Amino acid sequence: MSLDPAPALEIDPLIDDPATRIVVCCGSGGVGKTTTAAALGLRAAERGRKAVVLTIDPARRLAQSMGIDALDNTPRRVPGTRGEGELHAMMLDMKRTFDEIVEAHADPSRARAILENPFYQSLSAGFAGTQEYMAMEKLGQLRAGEEWDLIVVDTPPSRSALDFLDAPKNLGSFLDGKFLRVLMAPAKAGGRAGMKFLNAGMSLMTGTLGKLLGGQFLADVQTFVAAMDTMFGGFRARADATYQLLQAPGTAFLVVAAPERDALREAAYFVRRLADDGMPLAGLVLNRVHGGGPASLTAERALSAAENLEDGGIVDQWDGKAGLRSTRDITGITLNSPEDRAGSPATTEDPSDAPEAASHAPEAAVTPEAAALAAGLLRLHAERARQRAREARTRDRFTALHPEVPVAEVPALAGDVHDLTGLRTVARRLAGEDRDSG
Repeated sequence: MSLDPAPALEIDPLIDDPATRIVVCCGSGGVGKTTTAAALGLRAAERGRKAVVLTIDPARRLAQSMGIDALDNTPRRVPGTRGEGELHAMMLDMKRTFDEIVEAHADPSRARAILENPFYQSLSAGFAGTQEYMAMEKLGQLRAGEEWDLIVVDTPPSRSALDFLDAPKNLGSFLDGKFLRVLMAPAKAGGRAGMKFLNAGMSLMTGTLGKLLGGQFLADVQTFVAAMDTMFGGFRARADATYQLLQAPGTAFLVVAAPERDALREAAYFVRRLADDGMPLAGLVLNRVHGGGPASLTAERALSAAENLEDGGIVDQWDGKAGLRSTRDITGITLNSPEDRAGSPATTEDPSDAPEAASHAPEAAVTPEAAALAAGLLRLHAERARQRAREARTRDRFTALHPEVPVAEVPALAGDVHDLTGLRTVARRLAGEDRDSG
């Protein structure tokens, strides 16, 4: 059964459209999401847009490929781009972004109390969901500034789409939740009265928490909650605003995957979840697709030819000619058959020429070294052909489940991307300019 091909994902019209203000690259880890985001930003900039790439990937290779010593929480201009546009890049500093929120929404004394609080320091450095929430906070800041024509977001590598899409709401709910409100009640009551209230109404709860968490930790939490009191509503409001921003028409989601079963299973989950949440999906980017090679030479034929070469029994090799009846048969000059003897011009030649022809036979035969090399190349071709077939079956399963999702296939590169030239190559392939490569 043949499947209709998936609609093609047209990248250039997407990034050229001035209405497109945010492109979010999401997907599981290890599928080329960061490289895809950087290549999109570069192509948009070189086609005239002022673009910024926000990456959450801490690997240094992105900064190096863009010719920047290091990326941090501030957008930095990427040198060496072509055209009239601009490309800037930044890497999310989770803690610094959280600090900026505190400094922007609290008076100096309260901000200092929060920043120095041990519970806040733990929360801002590694609380579950903080990275995803801060990525969306930074996105909101960039979009509100109206400085950028296009913002390309490289999302954190999450095992589940739920982590990325739900993190803003989850952290906002936590910071604005009933549990922290309960802890804040004694501080609101004030002084000894507050402690009396705590002891009378919540002694069981706080005693249990004190044993589990430690009395000092609980005190730090209560101090943090008291200092953050005026900011709780702001976290929820910004989380809601960010969620609405992701649903807005000017946002486009690109699901990035590799042509592998697990990656495409995760991609299918992303597609379903984006649809359920009303997020605007632009399409699927399928990275590292293997292609090339003669289609007529199947894996089975290549392996059969390799086995013949390795066994030394085919007539193109010297050992394979041993059973032939004439020395002239060995050279391939003539075949010693009744038909040849009956009418072949070669049989009219002087038989005394045979020894001379036979003396040249080893030069015409395939050497063992050449046979081994050819067999190795045939086996490599067979392996690549089988890989292409596996990738095609995996892609077709995804397409059968989601025939409406446009797909852009990016042929695999021979090596890693380490400079702007490499990013341009990825961008060209992403845009479909090098479809026959790879």
